[in-house]
Amino acid sequence: MRTSTHNLPVTKLIAISLFLVASLFSITVQAAEAMAEQQQRINQMLEDFTPVTDEMIQNPDPADWLTWRRTLNAWGHSPLDQINRNNVDQLRMVWARGLDEGIQEGTALVHDGVMFFPNPMDVTQAIDIESGDLIWEYRRRLPRDLRDYFPVPDINRNLAIYEDLIIDTSADDYIYALNARTGELVWETQILDYSRGAQQTSGPIIANGMAISGRGCEPEGGPDACVMTAHNASTGEEIWRTRTIPRPGEPNGDSWGDMTDEERWHVGTWLVPSYDPELNLVYFGTSVTSPAPKYTMEGNDLQYLYHNSTMALDADTGEIVWYYQHMVDHWDYDFPFERLLVDTAVAPDPDAVEWINPDIEPGEERKVLTGIPGKPGLVYTLDRETGEFLWSTPVVYQNLVEDIDVNTGQVMLNPETLFTEVGQEVLTCGGISRGWPSGTYSPSTNAMYYSLQHTCETITSTLTAPSLDNLYGRVNVPAARPDGAPNPPNSVAAISAETGEVLWSYEQEAIMMSLMSTGGGLIFGGDNNGRMKALDQRSGEVLWEVNVGSTVSGYPTTFMANGKQYIAFSTGRSLYAGATDANLLFVFALPD
Repeated sequence: MRTSTHNLPVTKLIAISLFLVASLFSITVQAAEAMAEQQQRINQMLEDFTPVTDEMIQNPDPADWLTWRRTLNAWGHSPLDQINRNNVDQLRMVWARGLDEGIQEGTALVHDGVMFFPNPMDVTQAIDIESGDLIWEYRRRLPRDLRDYFPVPDINRNLAIYEDLIIDTSADDYIYALNARTGELVWETQILDYSRGAQQTSGPIIANGMAISGRGCEPEGGPDACVMTAHNASTGEEIWRTRTIPRPGEPNGDSWGDMTDEERWHVGTWLVPSYDPELNLVYFGTSVTSPAPKYTMEGNDLQYLYHNSTMALDADTGEIVWYYQHMVDHWDYDFPFERLLVDTAVAPDPDAVEWINPDIEPGEERKVLTGIPGKPGLVYTLDRETGEFLWSTPVVYQNLVEDIDVNTGQVMLNPETLFTEVGQEVLTCGGISRGWPSGTYSPSTNAMYYSLQHTCETITSTLTAPSLDNLYGRVNVPAARPDGAPNPPNSVAAISAETGEVLWSYEQEAIMMSLMSTGGGLIFGGDNNGRMKALDQRSGEVLWEVNVGSTVSGYPTTFMANGKQYIAFSTGRSLYAGATDANLLFVFALPD
């Protein structure tokens, strides 16, 4: 029989009401006490925040993630192994929080239990790792007309940390520093007037007290917009700037023929450099010229340095110590991606590697710069002290590189892919096999791991001469392979840094994004179908996956707080995602 409170005596109603009020009061008090305790813990954490030194950045604590790819050699590797092959399938979400709108490709930095995360449009957040609570937020005031100069000013891939500062490059062409404890602006230095067309989509690295950064450069800025810079990380004072385009009369200036200074456009360094403290060299990758088809400029027989190159700079002075041009680019297959710095035996397998320097003594230990630095999908391995070509091989089907002189490293292109007139169509294969997503290197396997796309395109030239209204001077549409073979699905490939052999390949229809390796024998990466996965480093077997419902567009990281290892990654809008993808930050860990 159901009773109604209308049938209860008044005294019982009063008692029940008092009980409910007391319970509610008790819950409120407990919640307030918990919030106060949480705030006290965060205050203590900020008070105990340890200033970050160059030594800490160059030899980071395994618990921290202090730079873009965790280490300055761009490995994207963490030695943490609490999460491993045997237990990764038990991962559970700890917390998630929303991020600001815009194209989202951020990397989490972590130090002393605090996460620092770059949102689109220069919004920086400090977050408590354990709870996901916001500690502070900085929103930079930006000019309203930014999109008049840049199609996508949103992108903010990474931050740097030095001493008690969080350092970033801004959408309006400044470099600036925030107080890591409070988020207050400490200093800012203008690099260029943003109307000159320098686009800063990636933040700096720290090399011996200097914040070193690159940028993309729109044609209207000319060579002065295409600069790599170093600033004093403590004060913001500029130390050096080096252009990626030589002027007439300068060394390699004649590689642009008779083009005037103002006509030399668009050799950008829009991803993050690597740094070797022992050699004191910083390594940048560069992009295509504008326009891409060289017949519209001074002809197909010139190099147009330093586009599509690896540039090694003296970190103290910005002087160009050596360069290597991976190819002259006629199609926008540029080479700005991360350079992996690895010490390894060099023994390229002739059955697996197409071009090998005959002077290599198989098995000799070398300091190499390696990886897939550009969109065509070739591995290039160079001596990172001298720039000497060691070996190269494609890991996707490609028809752009016809041959490489194994003695000099000079690249010869397939003449059938070169433009000679406006309206001409050419078929290109090999890319876009890399976008901004980064690969990873694991010292446990001496292998590098890359997400690959296997594509061909029909590209049509659209210019007779360079024009500010047509950035690349070509249009492209997907195409079939010329040999009639089907393009394989998207993949993740494991490639030996010693031999060049492809050790395994994991294939799927969705595009895999940036990867991270760990001491637990795992490769973490997500895809544009919203699935985050953990693969076995040695076999490529999928050991764990979760559907988070949105493209995994950011760079994964891992770190530890109070003895617990966490995995962080972000989702959202990107070049591989639709406008409806949600910008979210996720953190996972093993259950207690």
